[in-house]
Amino acid sequence: MDYKQLLNKVEHTLAQIEMSDVMSSTIQQIGETIAANFREDLGISGGRVYECRDDYYELVGRFGQSHEGELGILVPKDYRPIELANENGIVVMEPNDPGVDPILEQKLGARRFAAISAGDEEYILSFNVSPDLSREDILFSLNLIRYTINERLRAQRYQSLIVEAQRIQASILPQRVPNYAGFDIWGKTVPAEIVSGDFYDFIPISDTILGLAIADGSGHGLPAALVVRDVYMGLRMATDRDFKIIRTMEKLNHIIHRSRLTTKFVSLFYGELERDGILIYSNAGHNPPFLARMNGSFEELRNGGAVLGPTPDATYNRGYAKLETGDILCLYTDGIVEAHDDRDEEFGLLRLKELVEANRGQSARDIGRTIFSEVQSWAAGTEDDRTVVIVKAV
Repeated sequence: MDYKQLLNKVEHTLAQIEMSDVMSSTIQQIGETIAANFREDLGISGGRVYECRDDYYELVGRFGQSHEGELGILVPKDYRPIELANENGIVVMEPNDPGVDPILEQKLGARRFAAISAGDEEYILSFNVSPDLSREDILFSLNLIRYTINERLRAQRYQSLIVEAQRIQASILPQRVPNYAGFDIWGKTVPAEIVSGDFYDFIPISDTILGLAIADGSGHGLPAALVVRDVYMGLRMATDRDFKIIRTMEKLNHIIHRSRLTTKFVSLFYGELERDGILIYSNAGHNPPFLARMNGSFEELRNGGAVLGPTPDATYNRGYAKLETGDILCLYTDGIVEAHDDRDEEFGLLRLKELVEANRGQSARDIGRTIFSEVQSWAAGTEDDRTVVIVKAV
C-alpha cells in the first residue's frame, strides 16, 4: 500500500476517536483502534500501554489480542529497550538482543519488543507484531503509528490549553452589568480568535465609586490573553489596597514590563466614576475614549502616559471629566475603529462618534450592539479583537 495513502487512512481513523480527559484512556483507545482496523495493513494484533511513574513505567492497559498477564507490572526506566524507545522514539528488539530480559518480557506477554514513545515520554506503546514481518516492515508500521499518535496527542493538548484559556478569560470578564444608580452601563468583547487580547472590567470600589477599565494587549490570541489576565489581577489588587490611580498605573507598568511573555505591550484606560458624574482617569496609550455631550460636542480622554510594558520607569498623569445627564461615555479598542472594508478603508473614529450621536436616544446596550453590528457590516471579517463599553448618564 502507498505510504501516504496508508498514513491518511490511519490519521482519518484516529481522528474519529473521542478524546478522553484521561490521557491513558485516550492512548488505550488509540491502541484498540489500530489493532482492530490495521491488523492486515500494519501487521499489528495487539499491545500494551505503559505510563511513566517517576523511575518506572507501569503496565496500565492492554489492547487487541494481548490479554495475558496482570496489569500493574513496573518496568525500570533504565531498562535498555525503554531507554532506546525514549532516545529514538521507536525501538525493535529481539528476545536474544543484549539488554532484553526474556523473563520480564514473558511476564509482560511480549515475544518481540516493538515499541514507540508517545506524549513526550509519558507513555510507551508496545505492540504485538506479526512474526512474518521483517524489521524494515515493523519500523515502517511503528514510525507511521508514532507520527499519527503524537499528532493526535498534540492536538488534544492544544485543545486543552485553549479550553483552559477560554475558562480563564470567561472568569475575568464581567459576568453582569453593574447596577450603578444614575448610569446605564453595558460592555462586550468579541475575540478575533478563540481567546481575546482585549479586556474590560467594572470594579466596585465603594458604594459611591465605580472603576471602569478597558485594555488591549498587543497582538491577539493566547499570548495577549495571558497578559491582560495580569492587568485584571493587578487592577483588582490595586483597588483592594486603595491605591491611587497614578500608583495603580505605575504598578501595572512594572508587572507587564517584568513579564516573560513575548506580548509585553498593553494599552489601558482606567477611570473611577463617582455618583455625581465626576470621572478621574488615566490613559496608558489606549485609544482615547470620548464623551458625546448633549450639545453635540465631543471630548476625548487622553491624559495619562505611555502604553504599559516597554519602559519600566514610565510616568502617568490623571485626567478629569464630568458626565452630565444625557452624556455618553464610549470606551473602545482599536479593533473597532481600525476595521477595514473591502476597499481597505478604516471604519474610523469619526464614524464611531457619529454612530453614538445618532443613537443617543437608545439604551447603552442598544448603542453598543449597534456599534458591533455596523462594524461587522463594514468589515470583511473580524481582523482584530473588538471591545466596546458604553456608560450613559441618565
